[in-house]
Amino acid sequence: MTLNNAIHFFEKLVSETPNKSEIKVYEKFLHILNRLKSRTFSEQEMLSIEAELEFLYLESKPKNRKKHMKKALHEFETYLKDTYSLISKGYYSSLGMALGSTFGLLFGLVVLSHFERNLGVLLGSIFGMVLGMVVGRNLDAKAVAEGRAL
Repeated sequence: MTLNNAIHFFEKLVSETPNKSEIKVYEKFLHILNRLKSRTFSEQEMLSIEAELEFLYLESKPKNRKKHMKKALHEFETYLKDTYSLISKGYYSSLGMALGSTFGLLFGLVVLSHFERNLGVLLGSIFGMVLGMVVGRNLDAKAVAEGRAL
């Protein structure tokens, strides 16, 4: 499936679907495909991307189309990240917040336990989330500057 065919396919799905959560998945796919279309790839790289789109079986008719498309979107984003180091917007920020809150929770339990336990956990989670968000935003800005963000 070529990029243009995939874009037309998802535009058709957006116009046909009344479900807002499905439309969000389709629009995310459209955003990624349009950004890929505007980038310059070699012939071999473009064939590889089109083969991956074909491998996702986007035009199949599954029972739960939304679940199938979410899984396909995740697989496609993983493929782009692993193969071409391309990430979606806000990738590092969300990863940093998740990891920061997890490690902040542990920090709150272990180090800040001299406060009331709930207060230590709360302070640790907030501190970890803020720190993770700051680090994630810096990494996102670096990825945008390097041209790796979609």
